[in-house]
Amino acid sequence: MEPAASAGRGRGRGRGRGPLRAARAAAVKLSEAAGAALQDPRRHRRLVLVIVCVALFLDNMLYMVIVPIVPDYIAGMQKARRPTPGTEVSTPASVSANRGNTSESPTAATENEDVKIGVLFASKAILQLLVNPLSGPFIDRMSYDVPLLIGLGVLFASTLLFAFAEDYATLFAARSLQGLGSAFADTSGIAMIADKYPEEPERSRALGVALAFISFGSLVAPPFGGFLYQFAGKHTPFLVLAAVSLLDALLLLVVAKPFSAATRARANLPVGTPIHRLMLDPYIAVVAGALTTCNIPLAFLEPTIATWMEHTMAASEWETGMAWLPAFVPHVLGVYLTVRLAARYPHLQWLYGALGLAVIGASSCVVPACRSFAPLVVSLCGLCFGIALVDTALLPTLAFLVDVRHVSVYGSVYAIADISYSVAYALGPIVAGHIVHSLGFAQLSLGMGLANLLYAPVLLLLRNVGLLRRSRSERDVLLEEPPQGLYDAVRLRERPVSDPDGAPRSPSGPFDECEDVYNNYYTRS
Repeated sequence: MEPAASAGRGRGRGRGRGPLRAARAAAVKLSEAAGAALQDPRRHRRLVLVIVCVALFLDNMLYMVIVPIVPDYIAGMQKARRPTPGTEVSTPASVSANRGNTSESPTAATENEDVKIGVLFASKAILQLLVNPLSGPFIDRMSYDVPLLIGLGVLFASTLLFAFAEDYATLFAARSLQGLGSAFADTSGIAMIADKYPEEPERSRALGVALAFISFGSLVAPPFGGFLYQFAGKHTPFLVLAAVSLLDALLLLVVAKPFSAATRARANLPVGTPIHRLMLDPYIAVVAGALTTCNIPLAFLEPTIATWMEHTMAASEWETGMAWLPAFVPHVLGVYLTVRLAARYPHLQWLYGALGLAVIGASSCVVPACRSFAPLVVSLCGLCFGIALVDTALLPTLAFLVDVRHVSVYGSVYAIADISYSVAYALGPIVAGHIVHSLGFAQLSLGMGLANLLYAPVLLLLRNVGLLRRSRSERDVLLEEPPQGLYDAVRLRERPVSDPDGAPRSPSGPFDECEDVYNNYYTRS
């Protein structure tokens, strides 16, 4: 009996080892396939693009997911501080219904709530505005993967803080912490895309994909947050976003391996142009102004349009959240059209941006005339379509300007772009409420539309940017000369036009006079 039992146990162990061996072999094959994918440069940069797009999507989801949540949440906290006999425990549904049942006058309560909401929205952009002048040079020195990992870690902490916040101070701290994470994640992510895709039209296409994810995150967040808040509780939407940020950080560690010796050796970036010198570049200043101007309507409408919809068309919370969702389609369409046009006519990027500003201006002027849900959705779709044109045309232009006029390191220039966005989103939530209370919603919308229409002709100053080109390809320098650990600084050189004596010269541009001042300052510095 014992030999038979021993044989049976041996056959059992053999049968047990079979699935284990198969699983181990499958894991080895999967690891080899993943390693081969990471070794392929094209697949590697696609994975990097996916990681960056998820980070941008997460940041904008977290920015907008509180839009339908915060008004009820703040009103609930205020009601909890003023308990009355027989008051029931407030819920998301009962808070909205009982918002006016306080000893405070309705107008004063509404104004106080609007101020708190505005400050909460602006705190993220204000901290982002303060940190970006430091994060840009930090990214230039540390490469792009480590700052992106730092940003994802901070966003993870901020999301958890949102989930378990029980008072306004904690909400404010979570929102400000998100601004710190965004200053690293957004800037390093966009800069990483520009670095991984150095040639056109691949660069414009990759940045267009990133912008589509930004739009998707911003537009899907309000209905996503409102639905989960109403049916699953306050914690759920934030815990879902925290899980996404953690998974994205882990994927970044696997793909980029930011702390490996090989990655640190490859990340020997050239010494980038200081951020204050980039700000003095007149072409970059024009682009930064356009990015701020085109985002002002969106930044000012986000905290005010919900209240305006409630007063004008008696919109429900579901309608205020859904008003932005259809705008995702025209935004993606605008990104697609701009990428296709830029591939065929790359010298007309300024024209696409100017057209986008005109569309934004017209759409903003139409918004206050809407008295029902459908026309308002059409106006917001036009607004997002114009923003897509401006962003998709001008973000690659910033990288191109750095390539031809400075050093091809992109942290600081995209920190300037992030500063441009942050100016709009820092002013919007605070200033918009005061303008609406003092002048009215219609005057606010008309003023923003007029500002965009007036700035559109300013982009004519960029019409000669398409004639700029590198004096020598960086790729040629690296192939023909021994690697020095630094890229050669790229000098400005435009397509030559002959002088009467036969010497080549550059075509005249709109900034010829201020170019001398800029170059003299650059030389002195």
